[in-house]
Amino acid sequence: MQALDVLRPRFGAHGVRMLRSRAAPLVALVGVTAIWGYTFVPVQEALGLYPLFAFLAVRFAISAAVLAPFALRPLLDLPRGGVVAGLGAGILLAAAYGLQTAGLELTTVSSTGFITGLYVVITPVIALVLFRTPVPAAAWLGVVLALFGLLLLSGVPGGSALGNLLVLGNAVAQSFQIASMERFAPRYDARALTFLQMAVACVAFAVIALSRGELGLPQQGSVWFALVVTGVFAGALGYLVATWVQASTTAARAALVFMLEAPFAALFGVLLLSEHLGWVGWAGCAVMLAGILLAEPAAAATLRRLVGRVTRA
Repeated sequence: MQALDVLRPRFGAHGVRMLRSRAAPLVALVGVTAIWGYTFVPVQEALGLYPLFAFLAVRFAISAAVLAPFALRPLLDLPRGGVVAGLGAGILLAAAYGLQTAGLELTTVSSTGFITGLYVVITPVIALVLFRTPVPAAAWLGVVLALFGLLLLSGVPGGSALGNLLVLGNAVAQSFQIASMERFAPRYDARALTFLQMAVACVAFAVIALSRGELGLPQQGSVWFALVVTGVFAGALGYLVATWVQASTTAARAALVFMLEAPFAALFGVLLLSEHLGWVGWAGCAVMLAGILLAEPAAAATLRRLVGRVTRA
């Protein structure tokens, strides 16, 4: 018997189907954040062997190539508004990666992690101002908890003021990208939108890498492994799933779930790189999860049902 089937006598078949339909996208998005969190491990090694902007160019080229066979027909049918939306989201995505990278060269890793996470606050504000998307009180409380948890996990920001400002620009760009997907993902094909974003990012970083004289094919197997993981799974699959999910959820809730990337990155760092995460860091992860469960009713309901089944067993 599946987890939701125990609720059939109480809610009926239709109610169970509704709960499943709300939980499935959330579970898929959590899976994507786990992939994003894992990629910090192979990418960290790869960037010691291969230039960063060249890495990003090849990574997004792989993503675009993987999506191309599936996106060709939807692209041909995509109206002008959809093309503009996809290109605009791609510019925002490339800007976010570029600003974060530039800022990371001038400031600390902990500052980069915390300031990047500010998109959880900025995103609902942008969605509210631009698209009049209402943000429930529970979502705002979840945002506060998630931000506090991120502070515990990443530490108090320090480092260069200019570097922190660049990273803040990355957070703003990410916020606009997430908010734009809330607006356009329900209107246009997810495959076409995702392909356009990957293609724009690829072109942008290829231009930067060429201008710096860095673009060339990597030679090391570990670099290719990182490129395949980020290009196929974190890029093509990850952003395709994210676009699909954002067609049925709000920007505020999507931003909250995206924040799970940070605790997943910390977890994989502990498991695979023997990094140390003290009790403050683990507490931060727990507080972030609490904020997400508070803001996302489907997640809380699913967790309660799973805990109930385990308890009864």
